[in-house]
Amino acid sequence: MKKIKFGLATKIIIGLVLGIIVGAVFYGNPNVSTYLQPIGDIFLRLIKMIVIPIVFSCLVVGVAGVGDMKQLGKLGVKSIVYFEIMSTIAIIVGLLIANIFHPGTGINMNGLSKSNISGFVNTAKTVSHNGFKDTIVGIVPDNLFTSLSNGDMLPIIFFAVIFGLGVAAIGEKGKPILKLAEGISEAMFWVTNQIMKTAPIGVFALIGVTVSKFGLQSLIPLGKLVITVYGSMILFVIIIMGIVAKLFGNNIIHIIKVLKDELILAYTTSSSETVLPRIMTKMEKYGCPSSIASFVVPTGYSFNLDGSTLYEAIAALFIAQMYGIHLSLFAQINLVIVLMITSKGIAGVPGVSFVVLLATLGSIGIPVEGLAFIAGIDRILDMARTAVNVVGNSLAVVVVSKWEGIYDDEKGRKYLKSLSEQKTEYVVGQE
Repeated sequence: MKKIKFGLATKIIIGLVLGIIVGAVFYGNPNVSTYLQPIGDIFLRLIKMIVIPIVFSCLVVGVAGVGDMKQLGKLGVKSIVYFEIMSTIAIIVGLLIANIFHPGTGINMNGLSKSNISGFVNTAKTVSHNGFKDTIVGIVPDNLFTSLSNGDMLPIIFFAVIFGLGVAAIGEKGKPILKLAEGISEAMFWVTNQIMKTAPIGVFALIGVTVSKFGLQSLIPLGKLVITVYGSMILFVIIIMGIVAKLFGNNIIHIIKVLKDELILAYTTSSSETVLPRIMTKMEKYGCPSSIASFVVPTGYSFNLDGSTLYEAIAALFIAQMYGIHLSLFAQINLVIVLMITSKGIAGVPGVSFVVLLATLGSIGIPVEGLAFIAGIDRILDMARTAVNVVGNSLAVVVVSKWEGIYDDEKGRKYLKSLSEQKTEYVVGQE
């Protein structure tokens, strides 16, 4: 008997569709969350469990391979410059689209349901006292084990970089440590592949819970916002990122093709962490050096959130338009500056886009209470911005590799060709 062996992307899509069906059928039934939420949480915990060991070991190996503080400093500067340019462009594009299409104009707030955002408000109050300066200071860990237990990625990256330089500096004595780090990274990538086999089940559970809670009908009153956000995300990826990729001798469609499985998984789970290890692997196969992929991807998760900043700009103007508040050109320029600073100041905070908006809206005279009207559909919007964040960070690896002059075009073409040649596998078996 012929058996069709589906790829990971196909299985995840099947899980997504089944989850939507179950959520829609049992809309409003609390039992859906009771039974499915633990399954989704277990999947996300499995992913989070492996992220730090992979990032740490890969960074140590990559930095030890570079072994040059000056070269590493150049790599860091180029990455940050690129991150800031792309984030600023994303904010400006978001503001332009919101000004052109006015998604918040004519919205009847009386017909919208409000969600409780007190948890985000408390988080925003906490981080607003820290600010950008404290975030920079916080990059240097005072206790590595505290950072590891809290999952604070920037201090972990900082220590891994310093440790990798130390391993390179001691020469022969550092080789056993380097071998250990290589072994850890290879073992953790094997674990990643095993965990990914459960991704369709995790996606099914997470989507089922989401749809059962808000219902598909909740999208109708805010349909214009959803369409505007999704349209702007597609526009940004195809046109803006497409131009950037072209300028650096690459093709954004090729990058999307390489990341097909990861994009579907990131979109359906609304979590960039679920694909972080696989992005590093994929970008290395696509021709980027391991040292650059292992540095740029984790750093970009804190500083290069193109999808999030694009959404924040649209959401800010949406709420202003909903309240009938006209923002002058000066006010919108101020919004760009505040969003640029705030989004970096609270990198890594859960619900970062919501927290950024809460910390930003009040400073430019927009009622923060307006966020309660869109909190109910935030998961749907979060899915789109997560996918864009993934593409943006993957493109950053290619750009920095090209900028450094060490991108392997031939390796990238061969990997792309191997993906094109992959077909649905048919396994002949006996019943």
